[in-house]
Amino acid sequence: MAVQQWVRHHPHVIVMQPVLAVSAADDFALWPVGEHESYGFLVLNGELTHAEVGTAVMRIADCNDFEPEEEHGPCPTDPLGTFLHGLLTMPHLVAAGGFRVTDNADTVFVEPGCCNGLETWRDWLDVLDGTGCSYFGHDPSSVAERVGDIVRLTLDAHVTAGSPVIELSVDQVRRLVAGAQQDLQNFLSLAGTWAEQHLPAHAAAVTDALAQALALAPTR
Repeated sequence: MAVQQWVRHHPHVIVMQPVLAVSAADDFALWPVGEHESYGFLVLNGELTHAEVGTAVMRIADCNDFEPEEEHGPCPTDPLGTFLHGLLTMPHLVAAGGFRVTDNADTVFVEPGCCNGLETWRDWLDVLDGTGCSYFGHDPSSVAERVGDIVRLTLDAHVTAGSPVIELSVDQVRRLVAGAQQDLQNFLSLAGTWAEQHLPAHAAAVTDALAQALALAPTR
């Protein structure tokens, strides 16, 4: 009961942010990127530097660096065209990451795990208005569950004791999701401007592909 009281009366500010899983890109030279360690997260919003946007575009393109089907056309032979080919031709795009939920005391309540992607962020809407439950990858196995007018967030459902848990009202979670969606939209607008400067020959196609990878409507 003590844990539930702590959960219900948690005094800290709760923040939900769209985050992209990033890795070091020491040998990347197609456009400027920032310095990031492997296995970290980059928060996506409209306030990123040009180098950080470059990192995000590089990472999303890398997430989709698969061999497209034959009907998508031959792969270009130039380094830039080769790198962007999957992003610009694959029918179903992904962006490793998700919506992370923390408080201002640095407690994490939801962290996107392996195999979770920003392209599935609308699962949060399913928690609010659909099935009432969604998992966000594994290691950790974060979960959001709706119980009446409350949404319970658990960092790792596979931990039998000690995993951070918080309970928020449905209305609060709805506001948090709307804010995180706006952050994604602001990032997409920023990335469109970035693409016009750094990838002028591919700017429109790259921006549309980013919108698809982030489950957003195209900006045009």
